[in-house]
Amino acid sequence: MAKKKISIADFKKYKEEGKKYTFVTAYDYTTASIVNDSETEIILVGDSAAMVMLGRNSTVGMTMGEMIGFVKPVVLGAPDTFVIGDMPFGSYNVSPEQAIENCNRMLMETNCDAIKLEGGVNFAPTIRRLTDAGIPVVGHIGLTPQTATSLGGFRVQGGTPESAAQLIEDARKLEEAGAIAIVIECVPSVVGKAVTEAVKIPIWGIGAGPDVDCQVLVTQDALGMYKGMKPKFVKHFAHIREAMVEGLNAFHEETLDGTFPSPEYAYNKAVDIPKLY
Repeated sequence: MAKKKISIADFKKYKEEGKKYTFVTAYDYTTASIVNDSETEIILVGDSAAMVMLGRNSTVGMTMGEMIGFVKPVVLGAPDTFVIGDMPFGSYNVSPEQAIENCNRMLMETNCDAIKLEGGVNFAPTIRRLTDAGIPVVGHIGLTPQTATSLGGFRVQGGTPESAAQLIEDARKLEEAGAIAIVIECVPSVVGKAVTEAVKIPIWGIGAGPDVDCQVLVTQDALGMYKGMKPKFVKHFAHIREAMVEGLNAFHEETLDGTFPSPEYAYNKAVDIPKLY
């Protein structure tokens, strides 16, 4: 039985009911189709594709064209999953008009369900303009990878009373601006809980403790596929990289020793071959 696609209306209902759910990334059709076959409710096509898929050391260089190229096949591969398209750095921070134009493009060219952008209080006016224009917006606070350098690198945020209070204020302002949900990344568990309790919209946490409304992980991290850095909050729920290497090595060995392809993997119809030499 196919799962029912979650809706924006369900977000509020789940929060009121205290129902937990999950949210992962995907960047291609095949991975999206696997997520779609699982019970996971939400996919983010994140600009983390720059690092996970393209091998770059930062997300900052991603362009609108590149992001759209990643989002399109994910939408096709996951028709029963809520898909969010990430807005890359430089696509929304010049002006609200620029943000509206690029978010419209993302929605129209990919048919995704919502867009995500980074930033707290300072971006609330832009989010208000986007929501007034009919664009479903997910916020992102805490560790914001696009501006991680200005935050001191990839490190835990909200570790002081002042910074924790600022995150609560960020969440409240984004809620007032019309955001449908907020991703909060890499904060102490007590801060994740406080932010979750401070607003009525869902808080989706990645490295934000157990008390957020929804748990988020990068699929390649959760399934043990990515060989790069492993943040503290990442748990490997499978070891797909090891299984893939083992499978490829088995293919290589059977090719070398002649056991592949055996008759069951070959076309065995008898054919009279004319003598051409």
